[in-house]
Amino acid sequence: MTSSFDVLNPATEEVVRTVPLTSAEETDAAIARAQAAFPAWREVTPGDRARLLRRFADAVEADIENLARLEVENSGHTIGNARWEAGNVRDVLNYYSAAPERLIGKQIPVPGGVNVTFQEPLGVVGVIVPWNFPMPIAGWGFAPALAAGNTVVLKPAELTPLTAIRLGELAREAGIPDDVFQVLPGKGSVVGQRFVDHPGVRKVVFTGSTEVGKQIMAGCSAQVKRVTLELGGKNANIVFADSDLEKAAATAPYGVFDNAGQDCCARSLILVQASAYDRFMELLEPAVHGVVVGDPGDEKTEMGPLISASHREKVASYVPDDASVAFRGSAPTGPGYWFPPTVLTPPDLRHPAVAEEVFGPVVAVVPFAEEADAIRMANATEYGLSGSIWTRDAGRAFRVARGVEAGNLSVNSHSSVRYWTPFGGFKQSGLGRELGPDAAAAFTETKNVFLSTEE
Repeated sequence: MTSSFDVLNPATEEVVRTVPLTSAEETDAAIARAQAAFPAWREVTPGDRARLLRRFADAVEADIENLARLEVENSGHTIGNARWEAGNVRDVLNYYSAAPERLIGKQIPVPGGVNVTFQEPLGVVGVIVPWNFPMPIAGWGFAPALAAGNTVVLKPAELTPLTAIRLGELAREAGIPDDVFQVLPGKGSVVGQRFVDHPGVRKVVFTGSTEVGKQIMAGCSAQVKRVTLELGGKNANIVFADSDLEKAAATAPYGVFDNAGQDCCARSLILVQASAYDRFMELLEPAVHGVVVGDPGDEKTEMGPLISASHREKVASYVPDDASVAFRGSAPTGPGYWFPPTVLTPPDLRHPAVAEEVFGPVVAVVPFAEEADAIRMANATEYGLSGSIWTRDAGRAFRVARGVEAGNLSVNSHSSVRYWTPFGGFKQSGLGRELGPDAAAAFTETKNVFLSTEE
């Protein structure tokens, strides 16, 4: 078995760094250290734990430009996106730094005594992070887990470990004890599997494919181990004829081509009311051609490369030679895993680009007749993560939002993730919720204590 991995720059295919891979034995040793560190960490006073998390946030703030440049090199993210992602880690840490002092229980009226509840930390939490958003998704797991008094072992994706390694260094610089937060680069089949199998890990947080999520859920069931799963998505952008078509068309490319479409919230299916379809397509074409694809380190770039050669092949399989391509944007030639923004007009809903998660810069545009048709078409998928609704009719906006089976919907917007609000999916898009005011509680067990007052 190989003991190291060459991290490649997706824009140049050059080796950025060679990273040692954590073995199963080293993973077990790290979990044992996290278990040993847990009693002292849970006893840190809420105010002191909050202070340490704020120091961690400050350390991230001071290192944002370095983290961003590292992500550009490692993941091919545009520099603008990468700065936002590093800033999101800072913001999420600051947000959950308030949680230790607010993990309050309840006093419940009962006869014959006093009844109170406590939110007790779980112990060791394993966080498994994907390659598409390495920094933010790591923070969504470790920040509330640490705030609730747990210790954390974090496995970054094999392809994109560099910013996670740096975040581990910043945590130690901020005063987070060494064994309270550990970053373990390695294979999912090795490190991730030990998170699932090891009885010392009390919860697994996983973001990735639905297929792997099902395997993790099945594995954790043997120990009745807690899980949070954020999985795939096939998200509809529903455009009604009464909407601001100019704005809907101008923003649609950024709802799907951001991060080269490598986003489980990407609106890769655009449903347009038939009476507005032709006009929408006229407006969409220049918007797609206007997406700036190129060097992710350039401030003007809006879309970078795909993550790997194998992933580019997968995305390309959705656009065979006979595909119904309406129009394409541009992309660089030469080294790098480039793929142009591509708009398809499939003949029916059974087309793979309509039915499946592409996870690349490919979008299908399909007409619909009435409101009920739009809801039915948006729900014709095993997923239910996100989506957009474009209309000027507030009543319609709420009717459609209530009708679409998805966890995160936005009206006249493509926003999906805000750290102040819960994020997660319906159906096979996941289990549980991340972010928002209740996320820290998801890393606790509720303990009920009754004190008799009878003589």
